[in-house]
Amino acid sequence: MTAIGIHDIAIATGHHVLELDDLAAQLGVDPAKYHVGIGQDAFSVPAPDEDIVTMGAAAAKQVVDRHGTDGIRTVLFATESGIDQSKAAGVFVHGLLGLPQAVRVVELKQACYGGTAALQLALGIVARDPNERVLVIAADVARYDVDTAAEPTQGAGAVAMLVAGDPDLIEIEPVAGLFTADVDDFWRPNDRSTALVDGRLSVSAYIDAFIGAWDDLAARGGPAFTDIHRFVHHQPFTKMALKAHRKLTQHVGAPFDESELTTGFTYNRQVGNTYTASIWIALAAMLDLDDELGGQRIGMFSYGSGSVGELVTGVVRPDYREHRRTGSVRSALDARVPLTVAEYRALHAAGAATSADTDRPRVTGAPFRFAGVVGGARHYEATSPSA
Repeated sequence: MTAIGIHDIAIATGHHVLELDDLAAQLGVDPAKYHVGIGQDAFSVPAPDEDIVTMGAAAAKQVVDRHGTDGIRTVLFATESGIDQSKAAGVFVHGLLGLPQAVRVVELKQACYGGTAALQLALGIVARDPNERVLVIAADVARYDVDTAAEPTQGAGAVAMLVAGDPDLIEIEPVAGLFTADVDDFWRPNDRSTALVDGRLSVSAYIDAFIGAWDDLAARGGPAFTDIHRFVHHQPFTKMALKAHRKLTQHVGAPFDESELTTGFTYNRQVGNTYTASIWIALAAMLDLDDELGGQRIGMFSYGSGSVGELVTGVVRPDYREHRRTGSVRSALDARVPLTVAEYRALHAAGAATSADTDRPRVTGAPFRFAGVVGGARHYEATSPSA
């Protein structure tokens, strides 16, 4: 049977950044509350002409530029920051990238778990026809009300993955652990642009889903804990992943080793919560920054509030270092334009665009921008002829 997995992975984020040191100073709190208490240093903020489509398209463009479009007959776009109740955000991306018309495009939603659902669908499509490749995009903007406990856990970013047979980066193993429970820990009704969250319940629901998914993986004959060399987690904030992982080690009777996780925190500490993209940004950091992963198994825990959890495992390809994007994410993070707290809050107050006609100011330096709304329809454009 042909190995199937992630052939390439690319990341995009917002134009701006807010340093949590600045937010701490504004609020008169100890910065350690953020750096240590929740394990975050900064978060990305989209420019007025950026959203999930522009970030998703920017990430996907990197993949298409490297590999072309041959064999791509499916685009799966996962998000919980949907911009339309009917049209998939991926259809806009399809047009911006100039993909062939013989392509199916679908949007998936289940809180932060949606990107993993998209990956599983992609694996099945490629298993049916190994000549096909699937473009998976996960993009989100995490927005909470200002002056709430959740405010420092905002963020924005996107991941694009090419799922294919004989992958360059990581083979995804067929057995996975699953868990679902109806829990009101986090939700965003249709009439709100910011989410509602019960922080304490969200942490416990996350841990329950992780332990439950582990037990299901074990019951289905998955690898032993000692056969998994590294873990990456969905990260609403990095400290949550640490808490959950500590609980798992207690559950299986293994020593807790924080070093199994910290490399996967590197990018997330800077971009903040990216919902569906979060776990895959963590995986990208692990692949980019750890030089000793060839042939090793990674456990990947995906969680979506409400709640659904899945624990997937994958084996890193021996020559993965020849195909990773070393330095590109760090360059993108360093290129973000800093905001003062006042500037960030002004952008936040402006909120997300509605169906009212509007022009968006030209700000972003990314390949694509959200131009505005005309006749109730959103319009996007390349920022330069070469994009």
